[in-house]
Amino acid sequence: MKTHDYRFKKAVAVWAAGREREMNLTVDFTAEFEGGLEDVVLCAAASCSYIILVNGEFVAHGPARTAHGYYRVDEISLDKYLRDGKNIVAVRVAGYNVNSFSYLDQPSFLCAEIISGDKVLAYTSENDTGFSGYEMKERIQRVQRYSFQRTFTESYELNENAFFAEYGKGGNRIRVERAGDKNYIYRDIPYGDYERIIPLRCIQSGKVSYSEKQSYYNSREISDIYEAFKGYKLSELEYASHIEVGKMDFSTPSECELGTDEIKVDRDSYVDVDMGKNYTGIFELDLEFEENGTLFLLFDEVMHKNNIDCFRLGTSSIVAVRAAKGVYKFVGAEPYVMKYVRIVAKDTGVTVKNFRLIKIAFPKSRINAEFVGDDAQMRKIYDAAVETFCSNAADIYMDCPSRERAGWLCDSYFTSKVEYALTGKSEVEKAFLENFLLPDKFEFLPDGMLPMCYPSDHNDGVFIPNWAMWYVLELENYYKRSSDKALIANAKDRVYGLLDYFRQFENEYGLLESLKSWVFVEWSKANELVQDVSFASNMLYASFKSAVAKLYNDGGLLREAEELRNTIRKMALTESGFYCDNAYRRDGKLVLSGERTEACQYYAFFCDVATPQTDAGLWKTLVEDFGYDRAQTGKYPEIYPANAFIGNYLRLDLLCRYGYFDALYDNIKGYFTYMADKTGTLWENVGDYASCNHGFASYVIYWMREMGIVK
Repeated sequence: MKTHDYRFKKAVAVWAAGREREMNLTVDFTAEFEGGLEDVVLCAAASCSYIILVNGEFVAHGPARTAHGYYRVDEISLDKYLRDGKNIVAVRVAGYNVNSFSYLDQPSFLCAEIISGDKVLAYTSENDTGFSGYEMKERIQRVQRYSFQRTFTESYELNENAFFAEYGKGGNRIRVERAGDKNYIYRDIPYGDYERIIPLRCIQSGKVSYSEKQSYYNSREISDIYEAFKGYKLSELEYASHIEVGKMDFSTPSECELGTDEIKVDRDSYVDVDMGKNYTGIFELDLEFEENGTLFLLFDEVMHKNNIDCFRLGTSSIVAVRAAKGVYKFVGAEPYVMKYVRIVAKDTGVTVKNFRLIKIAFPKSRINAEFVGDDAQMRKIYDAAVETFCSNAADIYMDCPSRERAGWLCDSYFTSKVEYALTGKSEVEKAFLENFLLPDKFEFLPDGMLPMCYPSDHNDGVFIPNWAMWYVLELENYYKRSSDKALIANAKDRVYGLLDYFRQFENEYGLLESLKSWVFVEWSKANELVQDVSFASNMLYASFKSAVAKLYNDGGLLREAEELRNTIRKMALTESGFYCDNAYRRDGKLVLSGERTEACQYYAFFCDVATPQTDAGLWKTLVEDFGYDRAQTGKYPEIYPANAFIGNYLRLDLLCRYGYFDALYDNIKGYFTYMADKTGTLWENVGDYASCNHGFASYVIYWMREMGIVK
């Protein structure tokens, strides 16, 4: 690997003069040069997000996200996109300047240069050195946020002078100024293949009418804008696509026989497109507007009762394009997730040609594993898991590439094992773990605590103490896979700072008590049983201490971990043979709540508080009487069931750990068959009411590899 510090040859960071803190400002930086050169490379870093275009053709999306105050540099070969004569290279940068889970709230800038060998062809500076800045007024600036976790929706206003009409034509050239010095580091992460996904078929069509409603979609990302949660308030919006869509009434659809190369959408009509499976990408399409009007792209991962609900996830899954009569080549700015797209034409007929989704994902070309089993259904689950992993590992490990695009801990513990199983490497993981080590501190969080997801901003001060423990468990596994002593050494102060944070919550028994903020066990009843003493949290704390001890050869801490496990066994194991979830402080004493959940039992075994030998009866019950079909069998109704995350995953991981491969095989098919069949990806929960493409769910690949059906 190259040295981490990156040095541009000539380029400096620049942005529109005096506007580096403006929300949702898009600037197109273009450079022109003659063709005939070889080894032409664009080097670029930015805040926040960009797409790279050469002669109007999409080349890449970036940058790879990293920590506050640091910026990873893309180095993109342009050779295959260049032509004889004049070439136009553009970096279209969206500076969002809002706190989110997907991008950091840092001042906008671009630093870029185009090189050919040792020659610099163009570079960013406040002078005329090859790159010129144009304000992309085609993208409407004052729009609503896409979701609570992400930044802004995409809405556009196009006319005959738009960049989309003829690339490089028109535009509002602006003055740029230096944006200060930045810390640049190498990308160190694979680039995507940027495969173009073609819709499988048009499935149905219908008419659209419009009526005013009493209320419209008004989730927290729209209604709760304030100083600590940035965005444009409803009264400030230039265009509110969620309201425009809310006014639409869709007729009952009819079967559609249109081809997908040219989709003709009549005035005030819609056509629904099936992509074939859940894909993650950026819209790319050619548009012809018969009159002045608006095209809406409404999308989602599932379809219910012939309807595509673009608000299902707590998102405005809408791209709106208002345009004058004319022809346009449209390329979006951000990746979204969809299996279905509803194309709506308002006030005009629109012809959509060359509908493509530019896939934003980990490159499948880097995968060297293969499915070797002969079970077609299991193969389908494997393919769904691969698609899920790739969608959630484009530059960091993400929970989902739709609603959040956030780098959550705990999720990453599972996803990291998938990367290694598929590639034999931990490239994305190294960058992901490193991001948590680069900043001197995390603003808004207590000293020593790690963010629950990162790179993200947590202005509300919320964190998940449990997730910080999972970081260290993953760090231990990463070291086993990589032998990367340097990263482990760099992490030591941060790891022990985290330990110091937790020690202030240890009670007279050494148990964590009254943890602050969002104490999270899993998405089930178990998460209502986390105070005053959560035994699941303390089971994890024992594993956390063991991991620290092994990483840094700390014998005293290893003894503490074993003492903690013994204490939990004595206090939490009930006469029923099940572990109690929590205890309350009453009159100075700890009193068991009596509540027991399936998830807590799995935590006990996963964290080595219990073993199949020490708790043989409980283990036998969990293996034989629990699982995906317990709701049908009705066994042990007093034990609250687990959800997918993370109870069911701990269950299957334990079956794998202890060699119960027949049961594991059966459970995988029971838990995941219907997901793979419905969306071609794996889900956040057992139902399709949340994300249907969730990174940790790809963990089935790790189990398949352990069973020998993936090699």
